[in-house]
Order: sequence, then structure tokens, then C-alpha cells
Amino acid sequence: MQIPVLVERVKGNGYRARGKEPFAVTARGATRDEALAKLRAKIQARLKDGTEVVGLEIGSQPHPWMEFAGMFKDDPWIDDWVQSMADYRQQVEDDPNR
Repeated sequence: MQIPVLVERVKGNGYRARGKEPFAVTARGATRDEALAKLRAKIQARLKDGTEVVGLEIGSQPHPWMEFAGMFKDDPWIDDWVQSMADYRQQVEDDPNR
């Protein structure tokens, strides 16, 4: 995992490395590498003992009826029903009194 980290020189005091949420921690060191190593150690300490960072998908939810789509796909009763509707439509269209 990579996170954005701001590394800046501190006048007369080495370097400071800072992360942002969820890792809003700061570490100081005499060198850039030392500051980053200390920041890494602090973040790793937060991730111990089951703490986790996860991505959460937000946005539109699936339609509640989608799970039923296609449930009668191979049902022979549906084929009979569709044929019955087609036959009825044809009878209505063929009716001279219509």
C-alpha cells in the first residue's frame, strides 16, 4: 500500500514527514530517510492487532429485484404461457368484429 506523505525540511532540525488521514501522524528525524522510517514505524504500529485499512465502495446499489431476473429462463411453463399470449393476440387481431 502506498500513501501520500509530505516530507519537509525543518529549519535547523532535520526533516519532518507527515501523513494524512487515516494516518495523520508526524515523525521527525535528522535525515529524510530517518523521518520516513519513523513515520513508517508509527503507521505499522497502528495497523497491528487487527486494525485494517479498507476501501469502501459507495454509489448506486443494485436494484432489489435484480436477483430475480431470469429466474424463469428455462421453465417450460413460461414457454407455454408466452405461446398462449401470442395465440390470444392473434385471435384478437383475426376477429372480424373488432
